[in-house]
Amino acid sequence: MFIPKPPVFSYRFHALLTAFIGWLTFSGHSLASEVEHHQFFSPTLGYDYPYSIYLPDNYDAQATDAYPVVYMLHGSFNTDRDWVSRGNLQQVADRLIAAGHIPPAVFIMPGSRSWWVDGHNEPARSAFFNDLMPHVEATYRVGQERHLRGVAGYSAGGYGALNFALERPELFAAVAALSPASYVPLPPRNSTAWRHPSFINDQGRFDRELWQNLNYTNYLEEYRLRVTPRGTEDEGDLSPVPLYISAGRSDVYDAEFHARILRQAMERIQPNDVRLDLYPGGHTWKVWRASLPAALNFLFQYVGQENSPEDT
Repeated sequence: MFIPKPPVFSYRFHALLTAFIGWLTFSGHSLASEVEHHQFFSPTLGYDYPYSIYLPDNYDAQATDAYPVVYMLHGSFNTDRDWVSRGNLQQVADRLIAAGHIPPAVFIMPGSRSWWVDGHNEPARSAFFNDLMPHVEATYRVGQERHLRGVAGYSAGGYGALNFALERPELFAAVAALSPASYVPLPPRNSTAWRHPSFINDQGRFDRELWQNLNYTNYLEEYRLRVTPRGTEDEGDLSPVPLYISAGRSDVYDAEFHARILRQAMERIQPNDVRLDLYPGGHTWKVWRASLPAALNFLFQYVGQENSPEDT
């Protein structure tokens, strides 16, 4: 029996229709949230502080309950827009919220000329705590309690996020560090830290002492004392800040090696509150995009949870 072939245009029409429906679905999904770019004058810096913000679908500035907020720090020589333009944060957050894996939340992506330290070029750490956080909490309906805040970052931003959580554990319910540039005792020679203005002294040289004084290793003992119950009047007054770490197995800065050192150091303090995920790839957005869903799922096991570490 002869069966005529369907005309070619029917296949093309079906393909176009399928693509159009997919486009509508994706467009509707991508428009469920909003990403805005703002700046405000920072007294600490003496100039405008840029930041990008992700607002979830149906964000309500008058909501009874405050939204959880996560501060997302960028890497060396990058900007506040990279998490969205290169990291797919908006799409990932939309998808996880729509699936019910994480609650509707606000993501703040600040910009910095530093490695998130009070370095030789700008007091980025002080500006974050003294200017950015108060501005955000006064401008948006976000939580001002520990259990409603998280902090995360990639590369130099992972270095900064880790330092912030260790220095100020009373402020954050959890922290995620993706390929953190938290190198011990010094950065590898191919790291941009050796030429970054944050660590270049007046003589034009890399400031080794500043690096070591500002790295996470310098915060560990005080952090341990604050979060470790000891059964005395000096007993730690806070629960630990759970830590998520990721790294690429072929990272040119040996991020896997340094991530393992970090995990070992933190597990001595909080053995049940550290997770390390390793991914194929290098020190690239391929790894950070791949690990972002796991990082956010980890963070929101604690951020926004009433049974997370106690507020202060």
